[in-house]
Order: sequence, then structure tokens, then C-alpha cells
Amino acid sequence: MKQNIVVLTGAGVSAESGIKTFRDANGLWEGHNVMEVASPEGFAKKPSLVLDFYNQRRRQLLEVKPNQAHIALTLLEQYYTVETITQNVDDLHERAGSSNVLHLHGELLKVRCTKDKFLIQKWTKDLVLGDVSLNGNQLRPYIVWFGEEVPLLQKAIEITQTANILIIIGTSMQVYPAASLIHYAPSNIPIYFIDPKPNVKKDDYNNLTIIPKTAVNGVPTLVADLIDKAT
Repeated sequence: MKQNIVVLTGAGVSAESGIKTFRDANGLWEGHNVMEVASPEGFAKKPSLVLDFYNQRRRQLLEVKPNQAHIALTLLEQYYTVETITQNVDDLHERAGSSNVLHLHGELLKVRCTKDKFLIQKWTKDLVLGDVSLNGNQLRPYIVWFGEEVPLLQKAIEITQTANILIIIGTSMQVYPAASLIHYAPSNIPIYFIDPKPNVKKDDYNNLTIIPKTAVNGVPTLVADLIDKAT
């Protein structure tokens, strides 16, 4: 019977494909305060600004490709049951070939009704004021904004609880509630933390291996080691 690998990914795994991380050093996102473009209040105040912001992100996403970290993770599926929980709103894991991906913070290539959060549809073009859902209400990005509940958190917790191995890639482990998932992993399972500037210490968690590398440099090597152990 295959062991379960649960992979938690953050902005660092997509950064090397050319997608900018959520905030730069001065706390701005593409020159905007994040609350202007990533909160219900920001959308209510300046909907056109918010829609344009995500239109730019969506256009950029359609121009980039999965990198070697995304691709390497798909190889694990031949030897393990793999479920990926990502904080990223891009579809690079899926495009690389990952079968089971849960997006905690939403998906850039989907939109949803402003009145009915369960009315969701795929969307690859620009979204503008006047684009409406099937029930006639304005559409908005299918993104979990600051101040909104994370609807898939419980599902992510349940997945993490099944892990025989936990791999964390390219995340600061400071964005909650995503950062809390590590606490739901079974005790004493192997945990691998891949990040060029890891902010965890080896004694923070049981059986923790820190790999201080970027995703592209660290993930393929770890994947090769895990495949060796499975064969």
C-alpha cells in the first residue's frame, strides 16, 4: 500500500516560474496596499481597481510555465499517494500534472458570484464591471481575501491528518490559517521544509529536515531521494 505524501506549497514554488510573491520588501503588492486589492472593503470601494489588478495577474499567469519543482512533484505520484495543498492561486501544479490539488486561497482562473459564493465558473479573460453570473449579479475573482473565511481549511486539515510524510515548500509559515496545518500532521512523521531562507529550526518539530534551497534546486533532489526509498 502506498504511503501518503502531503505537500504544502507557498509563493516560493511559483516565484521561479516568474510569478511575483505576494508582498515585496516594503509590504506593497505591485505598488498597492494589499488591503486595497485583497479585501472585501477594497473591492466595495474601488471595484474597477481590484478587477484590473487581478486581470493583470491572470494575464501574467497565462504567459508562464510550471518549473522543475512543479514537475518533480508529479513524479512522486508513481510511488506515493500525493495530495498538494497550496496557498497559491495559480494553476501551475495542475499544468505540471499533479492530480490532487487543493487551493486554500482560491484560483485565479475562476470567478464567482458576488452574492452566491458557491456559484463559481472558469474564467481566462479579463473580468470587468458588467460581467455577471447566471443569477445576474456582478462576478468577482475567486480569491479568498483578507477578512474572509477559508472555506477549504477543514478539508486541508483532514488531508494533513492522513500524511505519512509532509513536505513544505516555499512558504514563510507565517500566513494563517495555512501556517497552522503543520500542527495537524501526525506526530513523528518525516517533515521536509524547503526554503532558501527557512524561518524554522530543526528542533521546532519532531523529525524535521530543513533544506535551505529554492524550490527548483531543492525539490527535485528530495523527490529523487523519496523515490529511492519507495523502490
